[in-house]
Amino acid sequence: MTKAVISKDNGGRDDLELNRLFTYLNGQLPFVLTDLKRIRKNVFKIRTDKEQYILKEFSPSHRLKLQETFTSSLKNEGFDSTYQFVDIARDAPLYFQGRFFGLLEYIPSSQMPFTYGTSKNRKDALRLLHQYHETTAKLYPRYKTLLPAFDQIAKWDDRLTGFLQNISLIKLFIYADILDEFVGWAKWSLSGMKETYEWLEYQPKVVLHGDVAFHNFLRGEDDRLYVLDFDLISNGYVYSDYLQFANRILPSIGWSFNELQSFKILKPYLSEKGFLYGLIYPSDIFREWNRIIRERMYNDRVKIKNVLEMTYSQLEKRRTFIHDVKMEIGS
Repeated sequence: MTKAVISKDNGGRDDLELNRLFTYLNGQLPFVLTDLKRIRKNVFKIRTDKEQYILKEFSPSHRLKLQETFTSSLKNEGFDSTYQFVDIARDAPLYFQGRFFGLLEYIPSSQMPFTYGTSKNRKDALRLLHQYHETTAKLYPRYKTLLPAFDQIAKWDDRLTGFLQNISLIKLFIYADILDEFVGWAKWSLSGMKETYEWLEYQPKVVLHGDVAFHNFLRGEDDRLYVLDFDLISNGYVYSDYLQFANRILPSIGWSFNELQSFKILKPYLSEKGFLYGLIYPSDIFREWNRIIRERMYNDRVKIKNVLEMTYSQLEKRRTFIHDVKMEIGS
């Protein structure tokens, strides 16, 4: 018997939509579907009588074609620690209710979900990211005109502007003096990065991943690590991915600058003022609070509790870290 598996927290409208998608896929794919389950907003897991696959929505359609081409380019250059797209639909690309979908290989995962909570995971992720950059440095000339150029400083200028625009609402949850502290760090960081921009421009150019959060790595059941999700790829200087990686792992290493220096791949960057200035920017704070306001989640007690905990729980450690970085810069 075939069925669409519906999450219990979904409403009837979602149930109906999934059942329609299930019927559509059964008419498009050369096997019998047994399960269809939503695992994220626009991502589904498909079980068939033979294999398992991941189904992902792409909008607009050129993003699907771009990612199909890009993952194929990675494989052709010898980088196979990611998925490939599967082209088996009767009428490619898959198109359902005004939306395009891509079918991806399913990678069986370890029973232990990947997080940045262990030293092994952090080091393995950084090594894989470095391998990815070595590969995409070769691909950069090919994708130079196909992908947008990424500007780290411009992005963070925009994020700070958004935070300042939202600050009257955020003040309902955070003390004004602490908000001033975050804004002060951001302005000081951006000012320093702009002053040392010459260093930034001499970094290698690659196809950046753009979202090196832990959930975009997967530990396979064979203990191999894979990198996933190329929705935010762009052309840019390699330091941007490493800066984001450092920002993502700092809570897991207690905001320890000494611990950050133990990563051999990061160590050369930690002697450059431009990179050090970037470490001070409170990207995580601005990202999460801007999202809360943008998606009108300020009445969601659980989400507010989580972002407040992120804001306050390691504040003293963050202050110590910023002091250490400023000492390293010489300010």
